[in-house]
Amino acid sequence: MIVIHHNPDCGTSRNVLAIIEASGETPVVVEYLAEGWSRAQLLGLFAAASLTPRAALRETKSPAKELGLLEPGVSDETILAAMLKHPVLVNRPIVCSPKGVRLCRPSELVLDLLETMPPGPIYKEDGEMILDAEGRRMG
Repeated sequence: MIVIHHNPDCGTSRNVLAIIEASGETPVVVEYLAEGWSRAQLLGLFAAASLTPRAALRETKSPAKELGLLEPGVSDETILAAMLKHPVLVNRPIVCSPKGVRLCRPSELVLDLLETMPPGPIYKEDGEMILDAEGRRMG
């Protein structure tokens, strides 16, 4: 089973979901902006993906700067507490599969988490090719 923590308004998140579906999987889609996060859930995801709260912090198109979270010395605990209040602060998409957990930015990072490679060619929304017709990774 594959789980994607997804924001449908994010192009990268949409690209990752499309790649997963092209591989033949029907992922569990968690729209975390609507559902929010629990502390245990975030800690578990971060531990599994070898991320710290700071490494998972979405710095642009989020209130991170306004909340003072980009300043040096802000603790992981403070960032985590802010993420619980403001789910948009968590960078996305985070994908969980039997092969591991990963923040999939850029979107082609999801390929390492798939059991079956999707048939190519695969393109991102912006037209950049990820896989060619023979299934070779680009870039």
